[in-house]
Amino acid sequence: MTTKTRTATNRQSTASDSAKADGATNNSRLSFRVPPQLATPTDLPAEAVQAISQSINGLIADAFALYVKTKNFHWHLASSHFRDYHLLLDEQAAEILASIDPLAERVRKVGGTTLRSIGHISQLQSLSDNDADFVPPEQMIKSLLDDNCQMVKSMRDAHDITDEQNDYATSSLLEELLDLTEKRIWLLYEISTGGPNEA
Repeated sequence: MTTKTRTATNRQSTASDSAKADGATNNSRLSFRVPPQLATPTDLPAEAVQAISQSINGLIADAFALYVKTKNFHWHLASSHFRDYHLLLDEQAAEILASIDPLAERVRKVGGTTLRSIGHISQLQSLSDNDADFVPPEQMIKSLLDDNCQMVKSMRDAHDITDEQNDYATSSLLEELLDLTEKRIWLLYEISTGGPNEA
């Protein structure tokens, strides 16, 4: 058995043991098993790869959910400040979308696997969707503000895990993304302190 195959087998066993420990009936927070062909060599132990993959994949799922919600509000906005909000939400959506690939690639670089489908996203996301026919602009801003604040908390939690596992490159990426997310929060918060908007 090659080192690469042994590494992949160890990771699969760890995921399987984890599932048994959690009751094995709900695999929504577990990563997919890593096939030997995708087991990127790493000096990180299998348990570290599993912990990092789970935390980052949850962030990726939430980034997808937040991206779609931000674009939804961008498309369905009715406000006296339409142009300003429309442009701001488009900028923020693009920024969120741009964060996804670097996060997913970090999971692959440490030997894990990442999201595969809309269904996988829906299993892992912690942010709620918004399918309402109409959302007033103040509620849009409040919803996005709350979601970005939740993202910051999740990023800090993930940062704790990556630091603990000596995955400094992922920690560094999370620090950059934290700064960008805090800027989104700042802009959304300042908008939220204004008066009501008339459609």
